[in-house]
Amino acid sequence: MVIFIDESGTHKQSGHSTSAVVYVEVKNLERFEKELKEIEEDLRISFFHWAEERWFMKNKFLSRIFDLDFTVKVALFENPVNPNIILEIVFQHLIVEKEINSIFIDGEKPKWYERNLKKVLRDKGIAIKKLRTVRSRSEVGIQLADCLASLVRYYHDNPEEKDAKKWFNKLKREKKLVFELTVNPGAFLKKTSPEG
Repeated sequence: MVIFIDESGTHKQSGHSTSAVVYVEVKNLERFEKELKEIEEDLRISFFHWAEERWFMKNKFLSRIFDLDFTVKVALFENPVNPNIILEIVFQHLIVEKEINSIFIDGEKPKWYERNLKKVLRDKGIAIKKLRTVRSRSEVGIQLADCLASLVRYYHDNPEEKDAKKWFNKLKREKKLVFELTVNPGAFLKKTSPEG
């Protein structure tokens, strides 16, 4: 089993906005990558990045992904959010599977950060062979995670927006979205602070 993790909205620290972190689980990596690359070739794009696409292409891409074999879990955070604790919360509460070959996280982070996350998993009794931070262009699984994180965040910030509502509901209906966690970062920070 391989897991791809991406976040959306962590750059917005004021006003009403949601940050979403998704965890995409893939059982057969080779087949998944081949099929996702075929989708991108058919759409004549070299890679998919939500922020760079118009709704026309987002709709085309989303209409094709439901045939892929994956499931997704999501953690939602209302602003303000401390980006440094988001992944740690995700690792503590979303990752429960024991047989994980690799975890790929979008964005380049220092080695100490990767070691920290591995420790969180070890403390839960989960051994991981490979945990790496990668650039989204290099991993199609991260591109799907980017799409889903952005879709979920956009839907939660704009629940009446027609396209976002349609695709979010389809994620649930097709049983691709298997877990959704809403986190109150303020309460979490109070629990983990020395004063709390």
